Amino acid sequence: MSGTAEPTVFERIAAGEIPAKMVAETDRVIAFHDISPQAPVHVIVTPRVGRHRDVVELAADDPELLAELVSVAKGIADDLADGQFRLIFNTGPAAGQTVFHVHAHVLGGGLREGSLGG
Repeated sequence: MSGTAEPTVFERIAAGEIPAKMVAETDRVIAFHDISPQAPVHVIVTPRVGRHRDVVELAADDPELLAELVSVAKGIADDLADGQFRLIFNTGPAAGQTVFHVHAHVLGGGLREGSLGG
């Protein structure tokens, strides 16, 4: 769980408390369709546990988990976007981060305007 008393929305999705259309799962990572897609393929890839607020914290603390997250993202892009994709990590509120549980956006299949949020 994150450093707060309440679990993050992504931890609640991982626990099955909030429904999501899952795309991939490993022991440490989940991936699901974004509820407000910015491209024909828009999938969130995130660790099950919200221990890291952003990609900088994740890279410093657990580079193997970051590599697993990127590997899952690539597999999703291979399956859903012919292997062509953007992988976006928003870091901080001014960069558009709204959930402070590290996560990546896999965008593919053509992009829409405003595709950097979340």
